[in-house]
Amino acid sequence: MKDETNPKSEFTRAGSGGAAFFEKARDVEKKLLAGRRERSADVESAVRIFLELLQGFEAFEIDKPCVTVFGSARFKEDHPYYQMAQRIGGALASAGYAVMTGGGPGVMEAANRGAREAGGLSLGCNIELPREQKPNAYLDQFIEFDHFFIRKLILLKYSSAFVVLPGGFGTLDEVFETFNLMQTGKIERFPVIGMGQQYWNHLTEFIQKSLLAEKTISECDLKLLHLTDSTDEVIQIIHEHENGKNLNC
Repeated sequence: MKDETNPKSEFTRAGSGGAAFFEKARDVEKKLLAGRRERSADVESAVRIFLELLQGFEAFEIDKPCVTVFGSARFKEDHPYYQMAQRIGGALASAGYAVMTGGGPGVMEAANRGAREAGGLSLGCNIELPREQKPNAYLDQFIEFDHFFIRKLILLKYSSAFVVLPGGFGTLDEVFETFNLMQTGKIERFPVIGMGQQYWNHLTEFIQKSLLAEKTISECDLKLLHLTDSTDEVIQIIHEHENGKNLNC
């Protein structure tokens, strides 16, 4: 389906391929994690989740390496972090990468905008929220999800690297789940690069002074996050990994 407000964009609504059965099930999703339910309600949810996952796999046509950019939806166009995201989106596109984001405003919009303006492929995985986060206007292909965990899976599946700008709980959730998957060997280690060093310094200090000091993580785990504000260094880190640099300890 084409997005009429954006002639370049191709839009897919995850989980939208069912009939009234699936539309009825949408009302049940809020209760999915609320505890014990009728078995039929759980079956409806399971079918919707399967369809949403399947459409997520089929949504994108990507013929080049992809880098996902994360960050807050709240930064406006005049904010330094918006401008930083726009620069890195453009730099990644110029270096030959598709740029994927969560598809919303703020940092996500800025990275997609930079990629689009540089002539690159701009992708988005939007999420249906009660306050309706609308897809931004700089997407070539995008899909909308009902479930955060499926959205995170798709963002991770296609990425050869993550670039993480300042954000809130959602950004931290995405980053720390990725760290956990790499730490436990569920996925291969790949570059996770934090931009906005001043913002992230507090987090890395906490990790070192609390987690590492109490030995809940190892020295090796500190290597999971690279910090830089240089777009050139971001590209260099990604290129080095593609050329065989081992991120394992």
